[in-house]
Formats: sequence, structure tokens, C-alpha cells
Amino acid sequence: MSILDVRSFGGADCDTDHYLVVAKLREKLAVRKQAAQQKFEGERFNRGKLKELEVKEKYHNEITNRFAALENLNVDEDINRGWENIKENIKNAAKESLGLHEWKQHKPWSDKECGDFLDQREQAKMQWIHDPSQSNVHNLNNIRRDASRHFRTKNKAYVKVKIEELETKSKINNVRGLYRGINDFKKGYQPRTTKG
Repeated sequence: MSILDVRSFGGADCDTDHYLVVAKLREKLAVRKQAAQQKFEGERFNRGKLKELEVKEKYHNEITNRFAALENLNVDEDINRGWENIKENIKNAAKESLGLHEWKQHKPWSDKECGDFLDQREQAKMQWIHDPSQSNVHNLNNIRRDASRHFRTKNKAYVKVKIEELETKSKINNVRGLYRGINDFKKGYQPRTTKG
């Protein structure tokens, strides 16, 4: 929020010892980048493979063949149905030639169960957005509480295992492993960079 102009009016009678203040404000609404863009529903493809010449040619051939088949479609067909056919052909060509993008796991303790909790929380949130009734609010709060409890439990178990590993390294006098383990534990995982 930006304040453009501020003025005080001492002559205004408000029956108080304070002055009336008038300000002009410019407010900018913060929108998360993910929310600003339309959320992508579906698979993400491994576009990095397009840098490989063989994969690029395979993708080009897949697209060319699929669009050659689309040219024989009826012109009087519904425009929405035509778009769905084009979209499905592009997605299928990408899936066959590029493959799916593998998501990076940022939390080492995260597993499929954590992903299920995130999906449940997202569904409950969308349900609450579409229908902000008291039951949907209650359901969303319950799922949030259960998800947070599960994440805390997983994180505590992970930390406990890491501490036990550090204790073992300390007992066997593995100073280098202990030092690296403590640094990874404090900073999180950071890949090494090789100097050329």
C-alpha cells in the first residue's frame, strides 16, 4: 500500500482533542503467482528432453502425424469438440515422446501419504470456496489440523533418525561424516558445485 497524500484538518469539530486526518492511498492487492495464472490441471511433460535431437524429431513426427489425421475432420463439427481433439492430440504426442516431468521432492520426509493429505486439503479448500457454508469451514479446518499433525509427526521422525545417525558417527569417531551431517542438517541439502 502506498500513501500518496496526507492532510490534517484542525478546523473540523469532532468533539475530541485529535485532528481529523485525510489520506489518499493506493492499494495493490498481492496475488500469488500460482493463483494469478490458471492452475494447470493434468500432467506436466518433461520439456527439457526437447534439447535432445532424437526426442525433438520424434515429437515433431508425432505432432505432424496426429495433425494430418485431424485435417480429415468434419468442418461443421462443434468448435469446442474440435479444440478438445487438438488438445488431446498434443498431450498424447508429448506423453509418448517426452514423458512426464518428475517432481522434485523438497522435503526428505515427505511421502505419498503427505501428498494425499495435500490433495485432501486442496479439495476441501476448493469446496469451501464454492460453498462457504459452516460445514465446509469445519471440514476444511479438520483436514488442515490432521494434515499439520501428520506433517509434524513425519518431520519429527525424520529429525530423530538424522540425530541418531549423527550420534552413531560421533561414537565411531567419523568426524568428517559428523561435520557434513551437521552442515546438511543446519542448511538443508545443497548440491556440490565443481570448480572448472
